[in-house]
Order: sequence, then structure tokens, then C-alpha cells
Amino acid sequence: SFREYLHMTGVLDLQAITFNEVIENHSEIASEITSKFPVLKHFKNYLKKGFYPYFLEAHRDYLTTLQQIIRTIIESDLRFIENFDVAKSQKMLTLLRILAASSPFKPNISKISEKIGLHRHTVLQYLQYLEKAKLIRLLNQTNKYISRLQKPDKVFLDNPNLFYALNPEMINIGSLRETFALNQLSVMHPVFLHNKADFIVDNKHIIEIGGKNKDFHQINQLENALLFVDDIEIGYKNRIPLWLLGLLY
Repeated sequence: SFREYLHMTGVLDLQAITFNEVIENHSEIASEITSKFPVLKHFKNYLKKGFYPYFLEAHRDYLTTLQQIIRTIIESDLRFIENFDVAKSQKMLTLLRILAASSPFKPNISKISEKIGLHRHTVLQYLQYLEKAKLIRLLNQTNKYISRLQKPDKVFLDNPNLFYALNPEMINIGSLRETFALNQLSVMHPVFLHNKADFIVDNKHIIEIGGKNKDFHQINQLENALLFVDDIEIGYKNRIPLWLLGLLY
């Protein structure tokens, strides 16, 4: 988490806070924390290279190490999964890079299948493998059951650092923010897609993610709607700093 990253880098030792505390007391919490250090500077660093503990090893290039780990997962670790064809590992790496270029997105399985030369069912199976390997997340509408032969509603990368390792030239900041929010929230809470916003958390709180100029136009008619905003230190009412989601665990 962002909180653990701050602790491990010696910046600040913070206690974890609950999602309800974020909702109810975010202004007070953010005011106290931001008076102690430049939170947005460290948050940007975390999004790029703070999710894995390799940042503690000064002699290693973080993103190069992460790229090597990804290749090891796909070419070596996944061979232990039943029915995994090691000979097609390069196609899985290609699939992952396609996902990184457009994540999060509603997958067109037929187009992906044609592009990388794999059967549609194989692509769906590979998505399951990549999720088990903690490289992507498959997300659906609330309580919607998805079998192995059905496509997910949306595909996300597992965490923001993967954007920089897999597709550094074409990073979409909106996708990066959504991926961070999903990654941090889903550790402690059920998170699903919402048809009028980004997510619904605990089957109650409707979440929209955006930059500092994002307004409530998209969600102003929705009950229990919250706007999590990047590039602000302190929020007001239901307009909450995005970085606070990094303190949940």
C-alpha cells in the first residue's frame, strides 16, 4: 500500500485507516498528514515504482527488475498451472502488452484472438492465468457470475507500476488512477463496476475517479456517490483526495 511504502522508505509511519474514516473525516486526516511532508510528490513516486519492495534495493533498476519478473512469471512460473502451454508464453506476453496499452477496457475477445493468433477460448483462459499471476484484474458488474468461457466486463492491470514496466510510452493517467483505486480498495472491500460511475464499493458507495478538475456532473444524481480526486492534498465534503485510498492497509 502507499502507507507501507511511506513507512518502508522512512518518510512517515502512519496508522492504517478505514474506508469509513476516509469518507467521514478525510479533510481532518489529510490536513494533519500533509502538514508533515509533501504527500503528492511521494504519491507520484509510488505510482511509478513503489508497489513492489525492489525500491529498497538501490543497486537495482526498479522497472528493469519488474520487467524481468513479469517475463519470469509468464515463461516459467505459469508452467505449473494445469494445461498451460509453455510454448505459447510469448503470445501471453503479447496479450499482456495489449492489455497494458488500453487498460482498463472492455475486451473484444475476437479481435484480440485474431491479433495474437490464439483461439477465443484460449484468450479467455490466458486472462484467467494472468489474473492468478497478479498481473491483471478482471472486473464485472455487481454480483455477476462469470464462467471461464465468458469475457469479463472490464480488464485492468493489477497495479499502477505495471503501466511503466509494460507500456511506458503510452500511459493514460485516467487508467492509472482507476487502477490504483481498485488495487487499494479491493484488499479490504468488495469492488464491482458501476454502470454510471467507475466502481461500487461494499455494494453501497458509488465511486468516481478523476483529476483535480473533475466535477460531480456524472454522479450528482446518485445516492452515496463519492468523487476521489488526484492532484489535491485536501478535499471537501464528498470530494476526497485519491491518495487517501493508499492508507487503508
